Amino acid sequence: MATDAPPPEGGTDTTTPAQPTTASYVEVQESAEFGELRRVYRSFAFPLTVAFIAWYLLYVLLSNYAGGFMGTKLFGNINVAFVFGLAQFATTFLIAWLYSRHAAVKLDPKAEAIKSRMEADA
Repeated sequence: MATDAPPPEGGTDTTTPAQPTTASYVEVQESAEFGELRRVYRSFAFPLTVAFIAWYLLYVLLSNYAGGFMGTKLFGNINVAFVFGLAQFATTFLIAWLYSRHAAVKLDPKAEAIKSRMEADA
């Protein structure tokens, strides 16, 4: 939201850290430490993404082509399709929780170390 207020008078803002240069970003991107961070992220995210997409496509394909199976009543008015549908939500929340734990333990410390070093060098 834009305001009509003039910018603050004089001086530089000392509360924000110095901004790294483009060269320092390129240097960090090419470093082994950043490569390791990227590898750890990808080794978690890619397999889980593929597994979840396969699980979702299985649900869709079964819903389209195995109506008899998906319509099988398990108890009361609860059928296989309903249980699979709820399992999609449960799987989504489980993956989000697992990623949160993975990021807190393995990704965040490495990323924070890289960030701190970049801010110190700037």
